[in-house]
Amino acid sequence: MLSRADLKIQESVDRQLENQPREVIFCRRCVLSNQRPRLTIDAEGICSACRYAERKEREIDWAARDQELRSICDRHRRTDGRFDVVVPGSGGKDSAAVTHKLKERYGMHPLTVTWSPFMHTDIGWQNFQRFVQAGFTNLMGTPNGRLHRKLARAALIAVGDPFVPFIYGQLAFGFHIALRFGIPLLFFGENGEVEYGGSTRYANRGQMPVEDWAELYFKGITVDDLVEWALEHGILAPGDYTENDLLFYRPPPLEDIKAQNLQMHWFSYYEKWVPQENYYHAVEHSGFQANPEGRSEGTYSKYASLDDKLDGLHYYFSFVKFGIGRATSDAAHEVRDAHLTRDEAVALVKRFDGELPTRHLRESLSYLEMSEEELWDVVNWYRSRRPHLWEHVDGTWRLRHQVESLGPTGD
Repeated sequence: MLSRADLKIQESVDRQLENQPREVIFCRRCVLSNQRPRLTIDAEGICSACRYAERKEREIDWAARDQELRSICDRHRRTDGRFDVVVPGSGGKDSAAVTHKLKERYGMHPLTVTWSPFMHTDIGWQNFQRFVQAGFTNLMGTPNGRLHRKLARAALIAVGDPFVPFIYGQLAFGFHIALRFGIPLLFFGENGEVEYGGSTRYANRGQMPVEDWAELYFKGITVDDLVEWALEHGILAPGDYTENDLLFYRPPPLEDIKAQNLQMHWFSYYEKWVPQENYYHAVEHSGFQANPEGRSEGTYSKYASLDDKLDGLHYYFSFVKFGIGRATSDAAHEVRDAHLTRDEAVALVKRFDGELPTRHLRESLSYLEMSEEELWDVVNWYRSRRPHLWEHVDGTWRLRHQVESLGPTGD
């Protein structure tokens, strides 16, 4: 393990930071800023996520999209009861809602797959069990624990996000299972890039090629890039893993996907995506329960991203790198879903964004083999490299720009 003296970052390998605008501009409709990777804000001051939300309300023919989905299901549905669609998920509100709808509304036979969290929360594990007991078969992939832990540590330092190894498997594991069981259809929940702000490249498609995963989901680096960095910096040793251990972090070869004509789709392309409605659906049909400890740290909500004790650090580092914390992310989509006014969202962001997630911090640091002093070294290194976002005044770091109310006239 690196000592604190050796915990020096020469350069972040998060490729998203290379194109981060130096002028901070906030959307006039929600509370996102142009610091969110790949988000654009147009000449009228409206972000690309809000523009897509307009399309969802005014332009998209959801009845036609439903017929398109029914046609896909009709082509792939098996009449002998065998699995005919793979649905990755944790048993959280979104994956529970998607799986139940595919089974009950569209007559499919889903096999659900779960890439194991780093450390299950109590409520996350309970919701997973409720989901399975509601009538769904599940396969859980649990990676090499030593490797997974060290990759999380490396990702926290090199990328500013310990969650990166989870994201690798979350996307790739379902493809591997589908290929191995000869299941030609794979459904994820939402296209987060268009729903929450990012690239609009696939706004008009229900699918995304695996070639674009590294750019859009992996912060520009693959697991092989991260392993190389971890080896160079002494976090990983060659004896910590074999090639087999890396299998499910990587997408299957493109030629295998094409040979079996495996299709991946986003459910959000075919049905208007509203996270709060997914919550109500999951409560009714899979027994999903919100966080019994109250709101999640860093935000006001209590029903999203409940599965993993490292969740808090994932969102906290988003706040450090982009000035966009968990409350901003939650409030922005709830403004677009007409569940909050912008002024209400601004107040919630100012109250909760950037809150240090202390509930599972001790366990998280132990898992990462990191002291609190080392954590703050990494946090402050990232802040110091974002002078357009952060200033250091009287020994305290503070954001230079915060979202503000536009007032009754919108000025």
